[in-house]
Amino acid sequence: MLKVLLNNNFPQSLRVLLIYTFIMIIGFTMLMPLVAVHFVNNMGMAAAVVGAALGVRQITQQGLTLCGGMLADKFGYKAILCLGVLLRSLGFLALAWTGSVAWLFFALILSALGGALFEAPYQALIAQQTDSENRDQYYLVSNFVGGIATALGPLIGVALLAFDFSYVCYIAALCFFINYLIAAAYLPKINFVKDGVNVSQLKNMGRLFKNHTFLMLILILVGYWFTAIQVNITFPLWAAYITGNESSVGIMYSMIAVLTIVFQLPLVNVLSKHLPSHYILLIGIVIMSLSIMMIGLFTNFYFFLSSVALFTLGALLTKPTQQTLIANHADRDALGLFMGFSSLSLGIGGGIGSVSGGWLFDMSKQFAMPSLPWMVFGCVGLICAASLYGFIQRRIIPNF
Repeated sequence: MLKVLLNNNFPQSLRVLLIYTFIMIIGFTMLMPLVAVHFVNNMGMAAAVVGAALGVRQITQQGLTLCGGMLADKFGYKAILCLGVLLRSLGFLALAWTGSVAWLFFALILSALGGALFEAPYQALIAQQTDSENRDQYYLVSNFVGGIATALGPLIGVALLAFDFSYVCYIAALCFFINYLIAAAYLPKINFVKDGVNVSQLKNMGRLFKNHTFLMLILILVGYWFTAIQVNITFPLWAAYITGNESSVGIMYSMIAVLTIVFQLPLVNVLSKHLPSHYILLIGIVIMSLSIMMIGLFTNFYFFLSSVALFTLGALLTKPTQQTLIANHADRDALGLFMGFSSLSLGIGGGIGSVSGGWLFDMSKQFAMPSLPWMVFGCVGLICAASLYGFIQRRIIPNF
């Protein structure tokens, strides 16, 4: 495993990005899952208000990532990424000092602005530094590293919470400041210049909207994110509902973390030897869709965990492969813009999925229709899979 992580096929910049990824995810996951609990239970704020603040954060970050990508193409990936991680660090520091609703919104929006700035250049740097020979492997290793960080982050956050919530904020902010130092010292300085003249953003936008395959791929992935986001919305709601115990949510996420660490690398490695990326993505979406439909059939917690395990295995196939396809179809002369635009699939699909997931969950309880939300989520996923299959059959997506 260590041999894979230290793969000599990766240049130093990519190995640095793996370290950056690990620290970034640790910093995010140790804090954000605890925000709602702290400000509702300890600060006495209404759950609806805290939920609205978190929603504004999500919309702000995903909605402005396109702008971050355009700025990165104009001023350089490294400069905009460094500015973004500094703002994220300041936003997390501000959360430690939050005592009012207005300050909560300010802190979360500040952290979102940071994310909007660093996400596109981060993804663009990966796309620019990889090629067709190592891109699949890099995304696979990156997601494996991210899976470990996702498992460790909440555990560190809970441990720090025993002292005080402000300690969680300080350490999370420190993680992003460390990433600022890493990025400033070790990431390459890249500015795209063509024929000696900076390519205009208007020309880059023209490239984007002429790339119909890329646009349709992003549209298809809206359905994927609608389904995938339920692991953070309706999954924990359902776990607590059928058991009557919130500790079951921790059991669910622990299982997901273990499956990610154990199966992420070998599962995709085996399939990638026999299938191209878009077929692996297709298989993953189908597995996710069918397994999420199974959840509403029974109210037994162990059956639920089995369905979640199957859903997780499908998700492990989709994340690195959808990242690979996006990078493969992005214009190499406007990577920041293209990678920023790609985040709209998560913003739109994840946003609609979050709102409709909570609403459908309430409706299923009100009308005693436990299978309602799960059938809707699964159908959306299958429609997404059918659309992707149609693209493959019409050879719109080439074999990479």
